[in-house]
Amino acid sequence: MRAVVSDNRSEATSIPFDVPTSARAYGWMLGGKDNYDIDREFLLSTLPDFPECVDIARQNRQFLYRAVRYLAREAGIRQFIDMGCGLPTDDNVHQVAQHFAPDARVVYVDIDPIVLAHGQALLADDATTTVITGDMRDQQAILDHPDVGRLIDFSEPVAVLFLSVVHHLSDADAPRRVLRTIIDQAAPGSYLGLSQVVSDDPATCLEMTAHISGRGIPWQTRTPAELDGFLDGLEPVEPGLVNLADWRPDSDQPPLAPVHPALTPYLGATKLNQRVYEYGGVLRTS
Repeated sequence: MRAVVSDNRSEATSIPFDVPTSARAYGWMLGGKDNYDIDREFLLSTLPDFPECVDIARQNRQFLYRAVRYLAREAGIRQFIDMGCGLPTDDNVHQVAQHFAPDARVVYVDIDPIVLAHGQALLADDATTTVITGDMRDQQAILDHPDVGRLIDFSEPVAVLFLSVVHHLSDADAPRRVLRTIIDQAAPGSYLGLSQVVSDDPATCLEMTAHISGRGIPWQTRTPAELDGFLDGLEPVEPGLVNLADWRPDSDQPPLAPVHPALTPYLGATKLNQRVYEYGGVLRTS
């Protein structure tokens, strides 16, 4: 991963085909088709050891809907920055937010050039939503991007989302700084939404970290307590930081696309095993 923040009209970053990418692998678990053999091979080699991954990717996507719905409908948030947004699928942040608050504005940030290409096509006629290429580790460069300045008014509350991306920040990346750069200077009443793959067992954290980072994807599985340590001073929205499956569950929310048949055997794995799970929630500034 390299630090890139560029004008959307002149993006020259090449698409990596020799290593898997998190956006493409995650998209495949959500039923997406924008992936390559290297991404599918990576997942199929990972799932025997960590079969929960398909469930927790899909649980995170369902959490996105519930969290953004809460922020737009109940918290009154009208501007969102989605860090590491991933490939477009159904019920993206801007679609959920604008369904409940038509005047909501959204900036998507991702480092994967495929995300930029698809995002530009999706948002070509949307003046209130944009996608920029940026490395979430370089928060100042993101803040300095002209499209952020155009759409986000930092004198008003903002929601900053790091959904299923905190595990892509190693300790060397200073994750607390990354997560807190914007929210600590945002207007009172702003929100931080985040999630990360965790394990209650430190040995499992090390095992998963070694497996995924060894395939070229930056990764660090943490314990829940380690993630909690980045969030002091912020007020968790009920029910707090939890397994995402337990964050305001709603059986009536829109369904996800079906998975590829190769992934079907892993659906429901979290009912049998939770060696790893997705942990997070929504927090408010005072």
